Amino acid sequence: MNRVLKTQSQFEKALEQYGVERNRKGVYTLQINLGNLCNQACNHCHVGAGPEKTDVMSRETIDMILSLLKNTHHIEIVDITGGAPELNPNFRYLVASVRQMGLGVIDRCNLTVLSEAGQEDTAQFLADYHVQVVASMPCYLEKNVDAQRGDHVYKKSIEGLKKLNALGYGKEGSGLELNLVFNPSGMGLPPAQSALENDYKAFMFENHGIFFNQLLTITNMPIKRFKERMEEIGKLQAYENLLTEKFNPEAAQRIMCKELISVSWNGRLFDCDFNQALDIPVTSGKNLWDIESFDEIDKVIVFKNHCYGCTAGSGSSCKGALI
Repeated sequence: MNRVLKTQSQFEKALEQYGVERNRKGVYTLQINLGNLCNQACNHCHVGAGPEKTDVMSRETIDMILSLLKNTHHIEIVDITGGAPELNPNFRYLVASVRQMGLGVIDRCNLTVLSEAGQEDTAQFLADYHVQVVASMPCYLEKNVDAQRGDHVYKKSIEGLKKLNALGYGKEGSGLELNLVFNPSGMGLPPAQSALENDYKAFMFENHGIFFNQLLTITNMPIKRFKERMEEIGKLQAYENLLTEKFNPEAAQRIMCKELISVSWNGRLFDCDFNQALDIPVTSGKNLWDIESFDEIDKVIVFKNHCYGCTAGSGSSCKGALI
């Protein structure tokens, strides 16, 4: 019988060369992608979300997730993303249910959704349930934000931040955590996270009276819209070369997939949101209906060359820089 041998990617060879542990330590964060419906269509979006998208997680799938969570021992945080997760009609049901279990919740919010029709009380809802808000803000300058995310997005984002601040988000001692997310506008790695955070805080407070807890820097992944953009301007290969050249073994030891599992809108399981975007499932290929607990998830992580995006320079993850 002929056996099909798995070809090792360049990234996997790099992990092997530096002796980086490749297995998952455990599942402590469950990241749920509620679908690709969004009120924006950012040119760096790795899931290709937008207003015309129709993939939205059902109540049945959410109930299955909640059932599995009850049987899982180590998950501490449920990280909710999209699209704009708040546009899913079951978003509030999911948040309230998870919080009743005593687990932390992160909402990856694009800020502009807070001014959409029907979302006027979303900020108050997030505050009532002590949801941590991680908000897209790829620059503190209006011109750069609008170029990356669309016309007038900056002004609407400022409005959203002020609404959150008014509820206590970002205020010391409030228990309401507000973190902003920076990503480069083009080809390049993020600057040092701590220094950039100081610049952000100074500018946002002096110009808008806005305060927040932390800045998270995230590298643009060479997939989906950002990849297409780099291809159009003839810089994809150069960008991929940059990520490869800047591979950092220390960052590779701390990548988010070591402690996370990702669930897609239709209940499939992935090692991270990027693998989900590329339709690269967990090694077993299982979905929610094939398991009784998230503790059963395979320890072996599927790596491909796009993973260089998480391990270049200071590293990149949903929690920002890794080192």
